[in-house]
Amino acid sequence: MTVSSTSGHRTGVKLGVDVGLARVGLAGCDPQGMLATPIKTLKRDPKRNSDIRLLVREAGERNATQIFVGLPRTMAGGETGSAQMAREYAQLLSSAVQAAGFDVEIRLIDERLSTVSAHRSLHAAGVQGRNHRKVVDQVAAVGILQQAIDMQRSLSMDVGDVVSTGEDSVSAGPNGPGPEESEGPMDPARREGGDE
Repeated sequence: MTVSSTSGHRTGVKLGVDVGLARVGLAGCDPQGMLATPIKTLKRDPKRNSDIRLLVREAGERNATQIFVGLPRTMAGGETGSAQMAREYAQLLSSAVQAAGFDVEIRLIDERLSTVSAHRSLHAAGVQGRNHRKVVDQVAAVGILQQAIDMQRSLSMDVGDVVSTGEDSVSAGPNGPGPEESEGPMDPARREGGDE
């Protein structure tokens, strides 16, 4: 594990992941953890998990130390189907990086309304609505990762909830308690935008 003796959190390249029904946005940051930038959008492949394999390969090629998967909680802090989907995806990713022999820590981080914010940012930048779908997942992933690395620098500690391979639970982190079981439809705010 690569931990800075002065910062109290893992240093090195980190990745951010925005999980949608049809696509997965991927972002990365520099080894100093200062700036998140978009990498690519992957097509979801729930049957063969080719997107998971591509993420693992990307993590290996970039020598990533952490991957932050966005956890879309409701504004009240609850969880819906979107959050469960993100948890399951994070578990698959954790198992895959472990099977590949990489020392990459997977963490879930609260990312309420990241896709909505991404659409607003693209609109403000003058990107036409019909072109949002091509990049909105990457922009959302940038938001997830930037939030995580900013919090790490500010708090001088790791943030988010660690995903433990083979377990349903995760440890509580600075963004609140561990999993909160909740049934219900997917958060409409989460589904607004490019995740259909």
